[in-house]
Amino acid sequence: MYRSLFPRDVLAELDRLQREMREASDLSPSIRGVGRGGFPALNIGGTPQSVEIFAFAPGLDPATVEVNLDRGVLTIAGERPSSLPSDRDDKAAVHISERFSGRFRRVLTLADDVDPNGVAASYRDGVLHITAKRRESAQPRRIAIQ
Repeated sequence: MYRSLFPRDVLAELDRLQREMREASDLSPSIRGVGRGGFPALNIGGTPQSVEIFAFAPGLDPATVEVNLDRGVLTIAGERPSSLPSDRDDKAAVHISERFSGRFRRVLTLADDVDPNGVAASYRDGVLHITAKRRESAQPRRIAIQ
């Protein structure tokens, strides 16, 4: 009965719209960055000696990516060019575009124990790797008992 009233395509479209609205409401921009769905996707972890940040950004020219650190706030910014046909081509049509293109900016607050002079970045195989060394005074150490 329902199949005749609501074709499967309509239900799939409603499901897609509901999923997109849920994902849009989950984004909570803050100084710590954008939640799920931000570009580039980030993995952040740490060791006692450093903070490790991996930004997954394939197809970028590393010379166009800016990594800045100012008062404990790390900013990753740049632009990803579109690989889609231009609007000038009348015969080209884009039906689905799920790959992000355009300007991007991710902002992260680093811990107070990060040494601003010990930050290094490298880009390889589409992954931007940023290492932020911790200050020597923040390193764990064993205290001798007298």
